[in-house]
Amino acid sequence: MLSQSVEDYLKTIYKLQDEGAVSTTDLARALDVSSASVTNMVKRLAQLGLVSHQSYRGVTLTEAGEKIALEIIRHHRLLETYLKEVLGYSWDKMHEEAEHLEHHISEEFEDKIEAMLGYPTHDPHGDPIPTRDGQIEPPADNPLASADAGRTVIIQRVSDADPHLLQYLESIGLMPRTRVHVLSKAPFNGPITLRIEDRNQVVGYEIAQHIYVATEPAPDA
Repeated sequence: MLSQSVEDYLKTIYKLQDEGAVSTTDLARALDVSSASVTNMVKRLAQLGLVSHQSYRGVTLTEAGEKIALEIIRHHRLLETYLKEVLGYSWDKMHEEAEHLEHHISEEFEDKIEAMLGYPTHDPHGDPIPTRDGQIEPPADNPLASADAGRTVIIQRVSDADPHLLQYLESIGLMPRTRVHVLSKAPFNGPITLRIEDRNQVVGYEIAQHIYVATEPAPDA
């Protein structure tokens, strides 16, 4: 049995390693722990065969480490879906509860949640849920801020880094599967005017950077 701390490290490394090896400084910042704590844990993880680490070159997960990280992420995203859609948790409470429970559920409980939810492929904010065998599709990464004026897009994912942002996006109707028309974009990273169903909504450029979309084909495509 791995400790909760070990699982948290593996999950965090997985989320940070999209662009290559993860520095101990970035890992310490993400986990809000000291650099010394990170150094000690990385050595332990390397001894367990869960990470590869070279001084000054950062940390990457081994195949065994990635398998564990994806299992914990699967637990977390299934739990978030259950807590939000079935129990009606708020965004902040949902994440907090899932963070605790993800380390303690059995495979049987995981399977029952998945079946009850109808085998979801994405969690409430649009992140893909890993399959039981550790497969995961790439997350949507095209920000709304880059969509051209005049185009219609479908929201695929919203950042879950800030629960207050999630609450705001939910309140204005900018959540996954929503169809949005980009009416106009102010220059110099100014606000963006959107059409959502029968109303207009203005959002800041920074907020639009945390909303990821797929663009509908142009009418003449």
